[in-house]
Amino acid sequence: MSGSLLDAGAVIGCPHGGRVSAATTPSGGVLVQGAAVATAAHSYVVTGCPHTVDGVPTPCVSVRWTADGTGVTVDGSPVLLDTSAAECFTAAFVPQGPPVVQAAQRKVIVR
Repeated sequence: MSGSLLDAGAVIGCPHGGRVSAATTPSGGVLVQGAAVATAAHSYVVTGCPHTVDGVPTPCVSVRWTADGTGVTVDGSPVLLDTSAAECFTAAFVPQGPPVVQAAQRKVIVR
């Protein structure tokens, strides 16, 4: 698996236009151009998702990432790439679709 490295400055959204951001900050000291490298160990939340089902709000509230087989880790946790598999979930853990990476760290490519 190859792709661009995600960091704290990556712009990520849910499939409905909500904003994805890290809920926990990285504890390691790995930075890329001053931004912490994102890993599968961190929690990610979604804010501002407007999704409704039959008029009932069912917004995305969290994202779960699946670790890739790149072999690149930070503090033992796999790094996240713009190509990493992930799923957005409602508060009831109903899958809502994959997040959309709109901008990632283009200076670091993992192959």
